[in-house]
Amino acid sequence: MAVTLHSSRFGVLEIPDEAVIEFPSGLIGLGGTRYALLARNEDSAFVWLHSVDDPELAIPVTNPFRFFASFEVELDDAEADRIGLSDDDDTAVYVTVRAADALEDFSANLYAPILISGGRGHQVINQSADAPVRAPLFQRPAAEEIVAA
Repeated sequence: MAVTLHSSRFGVLEIPDEAVIEFPSGLIGLGGTRYALLARNEDSAFVWLHSVDDPELAIPVTNPFRFFASFEVELDDAEADRIGLSDDDDTAVYVTVRAADALEDFSANLYAPILISGGRGHQVINQSADAPVRAPLFQRPAAEEIVAA
């Protein structure tokens, strides 16, 4: 079966029923519990986490490992049990992206990653000491690089 997703950004899309991700606890600051990941192609660095129920609600997300090689999600056992994750799960990890006018000002929220497994999603609080809310995705060129150019 297919689900019809109405999007103010992308128009009307038919997505497979199994592509709908249920967020039983919702997402921090957002309404709704049913979302889908939309990408132009499989290799896209950024994808949209789009509400199935609200045509206006879509947020950019990315796989943090593409930008932060040493990124880790640390959860205490109680949190892992609450959301039903185990070491055996094949869990996809995404972080929300804050877009800006300048590429150098794009950032990712490493503090509240989104974990997706088995058609269910959970936004969690990362217990890692190195998980800022606004981690720069792109580095500004050093002053000497600008002068040399």
